[in-house]
Amino acid sequence: MSDEFEEVGPIDYVVVEFPGNRMTGEGFPLLVDLVDRGVIRILDLMFVRKEEDGSMSGMEIADFTGDGELDLAVFEGASSGLLGQDDIVEAGAALQPGSSAGILVYENLWAAPFATALRRGGARMVASGRIPVPAVLDALNAAEAAH
Repeated sequence: MSDEFEEVGPIDYVVVEFPGNRMTGEGFPLLVDLVDRGVIRILDLMFVRKEEDGSMSGMEIADFTGDGELDLAVFEGASSGLLGQDDIVEAGAALQPGSSAGILVYENLWAAPFATALRRGGARMVASGRIPVPAVLDALNAAEAAH
């Protein structure tokens, strides 16, 4: 492993769909706060639109809320090169026609010291995943109903 990546935290991605191309910008200040506090580091941020005919197009980082202020200007140029055309096509396949999506790749800075210590000790990640919130809620409701 390159020394450059010796102290890197786990890297995740999310694809967030905005049905009907309705982006309110409500989550953007929270994303900026996570970056400002050093919780995460944005590696890639891209927006795509799926037209009604199924074709895909990229979207510029711009004023998504319509208030005249560039909500995501702080992330302009956030491109590590990790996202490729195949990733965009895969994300687009999950979108409904007439929707937009944000594709975010980020490093979990909060976990970097822990991950580095594990690697120094010879440990290696053999599996990783994420449990969707609706699945957690369903499991908790089922457990509660069983008692």
